Amino acid sequence: MSKSTWGAVFDFDGVIIDSASQHEESWERLALEVDKPLPSDHFKRSFGMKNAVIIPELLEWSHEPKEIQRLSLRKEELYREIVQERGIEPLPGVVEFLDYLKSNEIPRVIGSSTERLNITTALAQLKLSGYFDQIVSSEDVKRGKPDPEVFLTAAKKIKYAPSHCVVFEDAHVGVQAARAAKMRVVALTTTHPRESLKDADLVVDQLDQIPPETWTKWFSASRNL
Repeated sequence: MSKSTWGAVFDFDGVIIDSASQHEESWERLALEVDKPLPSDHFKRSFGMKNAVIIPELLEWSHEPKEIQRLSLRKEELYREIVQERGIEPLPGVVEFLDYLKSNEIPRVIGSSTERLNITTALAQLKLSGYFDQIVSSEDVKRGKPDPEVFLTAAKKIKYAPSHCVVFEDAHVGVQAARAAKMRVVALTTTHPRESLKDADLVVDQLDQIPPETWTKWFSASRNL
């Protein structure tokens, strides 16, 4: 079987799963626990960022590394509690698109700023674990988006050159990271309006709306991988 001409790199929250309300509520619960303020626009501004950046730079709750780590771990613990309470759902078109990629033997890797346990918990709950060949999570990188490290690491995991990878993202920092990694990027309108995602190569409302001819247009039969 010949190798596919491209590999798929997925952000997780807002691309595979609809987790916005659960994440937002986890920040609200944490703020109440630690008696800290939350700016009204914090969630939109922080989408796609690592907690290690959100807590000191956006929220300005602490600049002490140990306290940042403690708050970050607690926030994710609260998120998983909420997922257990309320459940989680894949976004429309996700399963159909993953079926298409799997049937065409296109490698699939997650490249996300969230914790690995969050990802594996959700994948297991949704029975989607078998759709992904590899996972790159916040524990695997030092620099968060818009730095391209997470996507470059994901490309190495599936042994594809960045120029032969497509990133699927919903966040502005994720689109920026994909661009910095020299990868094609498909943006979803799950988090931000279409007009604000113009830096992406393609913008869609859901993954199963991508025209199949996109891949032959973007990638020739070349095996320069």
